[in-house]
Amino acid sequence: MRVAQIARAGGPFEIVEREIPQPDAGRVRIKVQACGICHSDSAVKEGLWPGLQYPRVPGHEVVGVVDAVGAGVTRWKPGQRVGVGWHGGHCGLCDACRNGDFFGCTVGLQITGISFDGGYAEYMVAPEIAVALVPEDLSPVEAAPLMCAGITTYNALRNSHARPGDLVAVLGLGGLGHLGVQYAVKMGFKTVGIARGADKGPLARKLGAHSYIDSQTQDPAAELQKLGGAKAIIATVTNGDAMSAVQGGLGLNGTFMVIGAVPTMTVSPLFLLSGRRAIKGWYSGTAIDSQDTLAFSVLSGVRSMNEVYPLERVAEAYQRMESGQARFRVVLTTGQ
Repeated sequence: MRVAQIARAGGPFEIVEREIPQPDAGRVRIKVQACGICHSDSAVKEGLWPGLQYPRVPGHEVVGVVDAVGAGVTRWKPGQRVGVGWHGGHCGLCDACRNGDFFGCTVGLQITGISFDGGYAEYMVAPEIAVALVPEDLSPVEAAPLMCAGITTYNALRNSHARPGDLVAVLGLGGLGHLGVQYAVKMGFKTVGIARGADKGPLARKLGAHSYIDSQTQDPAAELQKLGGAKAIIATVTNGDAMSAVQGGLGLNGTFMVIGAVPTMTVSPLFLLSGRRAIKGWYSGTAIDSQDTLAFSVLSGVRSMNEVYPLERVAEAYQRMESGQARFRVVLTTGQ
C-alpha cells in the first residue's frame, strides 16, 4: 500500500510503499477512500506533539470501508462504510472514563494520526472503539471533513446550552465556521456570522445566516448587544485578539465556546461576573458523536465545501490548507 508519511519533525511528506498491516485483536482495518487535511495535522508535520514517534502517517478525518477485523471484534464487519476521527480510543477504566468523560482519559487516550498511523494512506488500522458508521447518503469526500471539522462545530453547538430561537454567533467563516453556520441555522438558532471583510457577507447568507457582522468596519460585540446579546458564540478562528473582541457580545448567561486553538486571549473577569457568563472549550467528540454529526448532516442537508486532491499530491494539498486560501476544507482521495 501507499502511505504519505513524515519521517522526522519538520520533514517533507514522503510517499512510500509499506506492507498492508494486519489488524490485531480489538482493531479494524479500513480501506481508506478519503481523508481530510486538518490544521491539527501540523502537530505531526512540525513535531509539535510531545513524545510523537516517527515515521508517522497523519490524518484524522478518515472515511473508507472495513476490510478486515481482528480477533474479538463483533461490532464491525467487512464491507461496512466507516470513518475515524480525532478521538482514537480510551481505556474505559480510569475515573474520567468511568464518568463518561472519555476525552479526558488519563491512561489510554489515543489520537488518530498521532498515537497511531492515520488516514493519509490506502489502508489504516484503528481501535474498534474509534470507528463510526457512515451513512450511505454521504460520499467519502462529503463525509471526511465531518469527522473533525463537522463534529467539533456540531458538538460545540449542541453543548452550548442555546435553545432553538436563541441568538447564536459563529466567529469565522473558514473550514470550521462555514459548517458552524450551517449547523446553527439547521438547529433553529437565530444565526449571526462574523468575519473580516464585506466580501464574506454573501457567503454568510448563502450558508443561511440571518445576519452578518464585518469585524473590520463594525464592533462585533456592540452589534451583538444591539441584537439582544448572544446566548452562545462559537469561536472557530485561531486569533486570540479576534476572540477577545467578540466576547463582549455575550448576553446574560451566555457561553463563549472556544474551538479554535489559540495560545492566548484576553478575558474580562468583571464582564463574566456581571452577567454570569462563561467561557468554555470544547473537544471534538468520540465515535458516537461522529455518528450523530453524520446523521444530522444527512437529515438537515449540511455539507462541507471541499477542494479534492489525490494522495500523491499530498504536499500540495497540505500547503493549500496551510495557506488559508482553501474553500473550505481540503480532502485527499486514494482512488479506492
